[in-house]
Amino acid sequence: MLDATKIRRGMIIKLNDGLYRVLDCQLVTPGRWKAMMQTKLRNIKDGSQLEYRFRSDDRVEQAYLEEVEMVFLYKSGDEFYFMNLQTYEQIKLDAEAVGDSAYYLLPELVLTIETYEGQPVGLKLPTTVNLTVVETEPILKGATQSASSKPAKLETGLIIQVPQFIKEGDVIKVDTREDKYLERVKAK
Repeated sequence: MLDATKIRRGMIIKLNDGLYRVLDCQLVTPGRWKAMMQTKLRNIKDGSQLEYRFRSDDRVEQAYLEEVEMVFLYKSGDEFYFMNLQTYEQIKLDAEAVGDSAYYLLPELVLTIETYEGQPVGLKLPTTVNLTVVETEPILKGATQSASSKPAKLETGLIIQVPQFIKEGDVIKVDTREDKYLERVKAK
C-alpha cells in the first residue's frame, strides 16, 4: 500500500476494483484543511477518464504491469493479433483494448503489450511511426514560404495536419503520443 501523497504520473493504481493509470496529479493544500491529492485517472480496460480526490491519509494499492515486446501481425474484424518475439506465442486484443492506437498499427510493427496477471490490458506504441500519405490536397504555388498546414489522410486512416509541401505518396514520421507530423522521411 502506498500513501496517497506518493502518487505520481504514470503509476498504475487499483481503485474500486479497476486498474487506472495516473495521467496527472497535484498536491492541494487548501487553507486550514488537510492536504489532498487531486488526480486525473484513465481506466486501463475501457479508456474512460475520471478525476478523483484522495485525502492525504488515504492509502492506495499500486499495481505493476508486465511489459512484453511483441510484433503486430494483422487485424481481423475487430480483433488485433500480436506475436511474442521470444516465445512466438500469439495473442489477440479487441478494438476496445487497442483504442486509438489502431491508427498506428502496421504489420511487423514492434511494440510493447502490457499485461496484468497474465491478461493483456493495453499496449505501448513506439514514440514515432513512419506512415504513407494516401490522400491530401495538391501543393499550392508558393506554399513553401507560408507556415500553413493542410489535412492529410494516412494509410491507416488517421487524419493529421501536415505542411503544404507534403504530397500523396510521401512517407512521413508521426509522433504517436500527440498525433502530430514530425518530418518527411527521406527516400532510400
